[in-house]
Amino acid sequence: MNIQAYGTHKPSGKLEPFQYRLGDLRPDEVEIDVEYCGICHSDLSMIKNEWGLTKYPFVPGHEIIGKVAAIGNMVNHLEVGQYVGLGWRARSCLVCDQCLSGYHNRCLKGEDVIVGRHGGYADKVRCQALFAFPLPKNVNIKSAGPLFCGGITVFNPIIQNNIKSTDHVAVVGIGGLGHLAIKFLDAWGCEVTAVSTNPEKGREAQKLGADHFINSTESEPLKPYTNNFDMVLVTANADLDWDSYIGTLRPGGKLHIVGAASQVKASVFALISGEKSIGASPGGGPAEIIKMLNFCSRFGIEPIIEEYPLSSVNEAMTHLESGKARYRIVLQNDFK
Repeated sequence: MNIQAYGTHKPSGKLEPFQYRLGDLRPDEVEIDVEYCGICHSDLSMIKNEWGLTKYPFVPGHEIIGKVAAIGNMVNHLEVGQYVGLGWRARSCLVCDQCLSGYHNRCLKGEDVIVGRHGGYADKVRCQALFAFPLPKNVNIKSAGPLFCGGITVFNPIIQNNIKSTDHVAVVGIGGLGHLAIKFLDAWGCEVTAVSTNPEKGREAQKLGADHFINSTESEPLKPYTNNFDMVLVTANADLDWDSYIGTLRPGGKLHIVGAASQVKASVFALISGEKSIGASPGGGPAEIIKMLNFCSRFGIEPIIEEYPLSSVNEAMTHLESGKARYRIVLQNDFK
């Protein structure tokens, strides 16, 4: 059976109708009928081969929502017809120290949905069954896709850094990642400060749940916040004045980076004297994804999305690249 998809055959090429065949379903896999797929900036980076990982022809898409269409003979926790979500990771070895510790997202032998394989801008996709996550009943299937990449990317630092409801957290960048980070932290009970180069986003940030807003284009905007934050979560893909942000951390605070900035240049003395640290993370493991889904279900959290039919994927990509998306784009499968 041919899989119908949109793919490109060269770096920065347009996404065009593309068909390919899959082999037999592996015993530990599921096949998913894709209904919705979010667009992540990582898809754009992979189309352009910015990271040197892309193999062409290339089908993007790793924020996938759909129904289980088939299950391998080793799979006993999912059923055909069940709604599931699939994010960045498609497979892990299950037996290395990282997997056995719950960090399947850090497995060195793992496979990713769009690295060396075709993704979710298609009518079907496959993955190891572990990474097809059942959706809680009251999670909106139309908007849930971005949770499986953008969502877990900003939820995981809350867990890994032991953020408490009494903590004050700054979120740098109010976009696809940042808007979800603000929603999560607000529901977590934190005091939240949003930071953006766009002063018009101040009111939007407050609606999302931010208590304070910093316009980072102003003169010395961070000075009033010296020794203030328990964590600064950087979601922006930009090189920042890193020392100034480190200066806003309380002793023991964490500068946590999830935006793909090209480099970090920071003075070491401030880190040592304040026992501060810099860290980063990619997505999250299965346990954290399940926690995130249950958290979203409990507090009614969902991404703010714009919808496009899959056949308009190039128009949607242009909209993403313009920086005007509010805040995530979701494609609806319209293959007949």
